[in-house]
Amino acid sequence: MLMPKDLTRLAGHLPVCVVGAAVVDVIADAYSLPHRGSDIELHQQGVNVGGCALNVAIALHRLGIPSVNALPLGNGIWAGIVRQKLAEYGIHSVLETASGDNGWCLALVEPDGERTFLSVSGVENQWDAVLLDALPQPENRWIYLSGYQLASHSGEVLIQWLERQATPYQLLVDFGPRLADISDAHFTRIMALNPLITVNRQEAELLWQERLGATDVFDAHALLTRWQQRFGSAMVVRLDSDGAGYHDGETQGWQPALATTVVDTIGAGDSHAGGLLAGLASGWSLADSVALGNAVASFVVSQRGGDCAPDRATLTTYWQQRLTQQ
Repeated sequence: MLMPKDLTRLAGHLPVCVVGAAVVDVIADAYSLPHRGSDIELHQQGVNVGGCALNVAIALHRLGIPSVNALPLGNGIWAGIVRQKLAEYGIHSVLETASGDNGWCLALVEPDGERTFLSVSGVENQWDAVLLDALPQPENRWIYLSGYQLASHSGEVLIQWLERQATPYQLLVDFGPRLADISDAHFTRIMALNPLITVNRQEAELLWQERLGATDVFDAHALLTRWQQRFGSAMVVRLDSDGAGYHDGETQGWQPALATTVVDTIGAGDSHAGGLLAGLASGWSLADSVALGNAVASFVVSQRGGDCAPDRATLTTYWQQRLTQQ
């Protein structure tokens, strides 16, 4: 069983490359959603810099795991905000492009907490072969990819890049909410790369029905087994307070969640992926890496806001406190 003291064993034995987006989120309270031709007053909560890949990069950085961060930075107002925030985080991106500005998103939050997103894509979804081929290609590196990029119009370019890699690598894909937008042809090619995929409950149920064609009631344990039988590919299924399951063909199991009081779930999935990747880059087993992901996600949902991935010392203290209270 993984324990807080095991965090001292974290070390970047395997290279990590995080490929994806750094974007700006403008969050505002809205008493109701606008209708056509209306003009409503918003109350701005804040301007945050986020994106799945950036969240993963932050989690790795704070856990002391080095990574090559391929987060395209363009030219413009939003790119300037992203650059400033990356400098504050101590995060460096190896990709610069003059093809446009970074993307941004307006999140409208209604009184009941429901969020509606209006997104504008930028350079984070304008990948090309020249940009990608500039990335280092050390052997046996872990590559992280988000479904947001795979589902974009540049998804084909990213898949081609993965398919022509000259050195062996291991791929971690977090499909996220855009899972349903990935075409059958692209999904088949992604799975041919033998990735480790990580999905939440909703995404797991979608795979159960759409990719496995199951007609019986969803069962996470059965999904892990059938997925391995169908694709021969490793999977992690995250079920919030019910913990997370895993199967890689050799080992299969379930790691309990680290119980906490949930305050805000923003960034929880990305932070789990960051913890998972930190363990894998340290040469840990999939079981221990999932347990680490659970601990990181537990901390994140206990805090308000998207920028709350813990550093190693903070996570150690938090983890010890949670175990004491259980």
